[in-house]
Amino acid sequence: MGTYAEAMTRELLVKVTCGDEAPERLNQGFTVAATAAASGVPVSLWLTGDATWVAVPGRADSFSLDLATPLAELLETVLELGSVTVCGQCASRRSLGEADLVPGARIAGAAAFVEEALRDGVQALVY
Repeated sequence: MGTYAEAMTRELLVKVTCGDEAPERLNQGFTVAATAAASGVPVSLWLTGDATWVAVPGRADSFSLDLATPLAELLETVLELGSVTVCGQCASRRSLGEADLVPGARIAGAAAFVEEALRDGVQALVY
């Protein structure tokens, strides 16, 4: 098992695939991404499926889970310290463009995800 300093040289790629139908899993993905980003780890958060809606202004504010950090706060942390990407197909299926997303979020496709996931030093997690 490596040291914390060794882990800090790695990047974290978090993919969240669920929405309100799985509130604990949704919140956990955002919590892990925000915690890593706040710790100085380079973080890329990808939103797919119904998680796509979280990148629409105001949607994270409407999410609530007892005893959990507010989703809007977690999203803001990742936007400030890392990156947030919405799946291109998922955005299209929901008729969303980049202008429909919170400032700082982008839309990209599977090729960009694969490129990020396969870079040296990247740890990918899927929620």
